[in-house]
Amino acid sequence: MIDTVIMISGPIASGNDNAVALTEADGSHGEGPTLLGLGAEGWVYVGLTIFILLSIFVAKAPKRVAEILDQRIADTRRQLDEAQAIRAEAETLLAEAKRRHAASAGDAQAIVSHAEAEAAALLAKAETDAATLVERRGKMAEDKIAAAERQALTEVRAKAAEAATSAAATIIAERHNADSDRALIDRTIAGLGHPN
Repeated sequence: MIDTVIMISGPIASGNDNAVALTEADGSHGEGPTLLGLGAEGWVYVGLTIFILLSIFVAKAPKRVAEILDQRIADTRRQLDEAQAIRAEAETLLAEAKRRHAASAGDAQAIVSHAEAEAAALLAKAETDAATLVERRGKMAEDKIAAAERQALTEVRAKAAEAATSAAATIIAERHNADSDRALIDRTIAGLGHPN
């Protein structure tokens, strides 16, 4: 229970100059409304406690949020650095692949050119060898023909000589006798004494 004393100084409507009013509060007027069993003063304490807790939390929360953001920024930068390193490596590999491709294309062109040059040289050599072979075979054929002609000529001469000898022997046998042989022998002996 709260006792309230109100002092009023000054003129009052009833005309009494020094009037003092004393009022005693009963239970119905002094406490005020309650919520969840707490009055206004209890809710002030609850609000103050919440404010202090929020102040502490809010003071620490931005710092924690900043730390989390800084960590994310660091992670992102690290990932970007890794991505740049991977990109640089990929560009190096691409340049090397392009260089190898160009070199292999150049090598392939050189191999094709070399093969064409070798084919042309082999073709020219084959043509020369074929011409030489044809010429050699033609010469061999001519030589065989000439040899065959010589052999045939020799055989014909031999047959002709044999036929002539045979005919001469027959003629001599028919025409010569011992007297004609003596005259031939005498002439031959007489010719031996004279040089040609």
